[in-house]
Amino acid sequence: MAATHDLIVIPDGRSTGWASFRGRNWRCALGATGVRTDKREGDGATPAGRFALRHVFYRADRIARPVCGLPMAALSPSDGWCDDPADTAYNRAVKLPYPASCERLWRGDTVYDLIVVLGHNDDPPFSGAGSAVFVHCARPDYAATEGCVAFAADDLLTLLAGFDADSQVDIRALDL
Repeated sequence: MAATHDLIVIPDGRSTGWASFRGRNWRCALGATGVRTDKREGDGATPAGRFALRHVFYRADRIARPVCGLPMAALSPSDGWCDDPADTAYNRAVKLPYPASCERLWRGDTVYDLIVVLGHNDDPPFSGAGSAVFVHCARPDYAATEGCVAFAADDLLTLLAGFDADSQVDIRALDL
């Protein structure tokens, strides 16, 4: 059962959906291959399940420190996230350059100006079960993500202001 501090995400198509939080609804983008209960590395799916909100990263050179009740840090150009299932740092933050495959968090576009790290496959991480599953900023056209949940930047800032240590994301699967 969802708690009042949970962000509920429900797909309305393969890669789009709506989220509700504290009586309000927001449009969101989801993974290109939909929401799946059997998430695997590189499958383009958003994982179904209920996940804690672990940490927030933000681009201090582009936005002010967000109001939020979660641990937070400004990103730097050397921040990355390991997505190599064979590496010991799999599904963990790393400093670049890093010898294994990584996603660069400091990007030229605005998609990672705000990142909320979800507690998906992280305690402990299982090789190949998916990495770098975030809530982040959507592209203007709400294009599909690689497996994350994405919101308009202003909407994400509003959501962040309501998140606290008890908040979770409840991503529902939808059979299409």
